[in-house]
Amino acid sequence: MRWNARAYDSSFGYVSAHGAPLVDLLDPQPGERVVDLGCGTGTLTAEISSRGARVLGIDGSPAMIEKALALHPGLDFIVGDGRDFTVAQPYDAVFSNAALHWMGREPDAVISSVRQALTPGGRFVAEMGGAGNCAALTAALSTAWREHGLPEPDLPWYFPSPAEYATRLEQGGFTVRLLEYFDRPTPLDECPGGAADWVRMFAGSLLQGLPADLVEPLLRRVNELAAPALRRETGWMADYVRLRFAAVRR
Repeated sequence: MRWNARAYDSSFGYVSAHGAPLVDLLDPQPGERVVDLGCGTGTLTAEISSRGARVLGIDGSPAMIEKALALHPGLDFIVGDGRDFTVAQPYDAVFSNAALHWMGREPDAVISSVRQALTPGGRFVAEMGGAGNCAALTAALSTAWREHGLPEPDLPWYFPSPAEYATRLEQGGFTVRLLEYFDRPTPLDECPGGAADWVRMFAGSLLQGLPADLVEPLLRRVNELAAPALRRETGWMADYVRLRFAAVRR
């Protein structure tokens, strides 16, 4: 997945804005060492740092890390893969906001890497998409693809149920202390193109390789299909469902 870091910040800043309660749940303490896994452009990395912790931001996108370094020159950022990242010394906590569902091809490998990065008793605090996340959006996307004679799209996300992910955490060497599962309908205030803009940003890889003259009709159809569920008088909504948890390394 290639990210447009500028568009991510300008049009989808709510991703970081909704992460503020997660930082409170992490409750970083002065002098603690924290990994921000899937840090994006570093907005929450900087927030954690402002509370006195020493933070390392890791993201799989070089474009995101490049912008994070430019925006926060005093902080540490590296390009890394959640499935196999390593750190030189164990950390007190690993934090992740709206990123684990992008690492879903091998969720157990991610959990294992997180555990190896933590000291015994270290905290894993994260929020990700849960089962049912973006159901109306993805249904519209799949139907539009099918109507245009295209193969079923290979959606890049992993949205587990609470029971499934809690089991993975427990089997991966963690004790789950808190797990919340909730709807969070989110206004797409910066998406004048509606669901189509959301697809361009978060599922752009599905558009790669398609005939150029097919992309716009396809996205128009996504909008038509998604509108009954997601378009309001005030604008478009994203049908987000979130899974938030805090676990401790055994």
